[in-house]
Amino acid sequence: MLTAAPALSDDWPRLSRRALPRDTVALARFLIGKTLVHETPGARLAGRIVETEAYLVGDAASHAFRGVTKRNRAMFLRRGHAYVYIAYGTWPALNVASEEESVGAAVLLRALEPLEGHAAMRRHRGTNRDLDLARGPGRLAGAMQVSLKHDGVDLVGGGPLYLAAEHGPTGAVATTTRIGITKDAERPLRFFERGNRFVSGPRRLIGLPDRRRT
Repeated sequence: MLTAAPALSDDWPRLSRRALPRDTVALARFLIGKTLVHETPGARLAGRIVETEAYLVGDAASHAFRGVTKRNRAMFLRRGHAYVYIAYGTWPALNVASEEESVGAAVLLRALEPLEGHAAMRRHRGTNRDLDLARGPGRLAGAMQVSLKHDGVDLVGGGPLYLAAEHGPTGAVATTTRIGITKDAERPLRFFERGNRFVSGPRRLIGLPDRRRT
């Protein structure tokens, strides 16, 4: 069940690097309920992180599996830096580097529950359907105006794109296998707020009834 939206303040308390767990799986779980904020020239955009996926050291599904490349080098930055890549040659996807410098691992941000800047997000996404503003990695990046220029940005370093504390309680966190991969697909490394309708993927996987059966 969704909790009532918290009252928005004029300030989103930024997370420090020290607050981030020093482990990829722990960080993926920790980020559920935290806030992603982007202070853009036209509007401040903010959303609760409600779905993540962990990509670990030695993980065949990880972009870092075969070592450092021009594309994935931000994955090897210190935890808290952004790793942005173009998925399927079409849309950007935002990840958070999750280990110490020179260790390649990251947490993919898969979905947000919009909190602030709804009108701007609707323009960015070309839709008035709030449910679909940031439900899925490509939509999330579009709504939050994240692009390749943010690759390598420090999300806990004082810039306009940053991670902030939660605003209100976080519901139960559930775990399933990751979505849309074929290698190491059986690993339970996807985390989400159970019952939150802004989570991507099949409704049965997020604790909501299938509309076809209701």
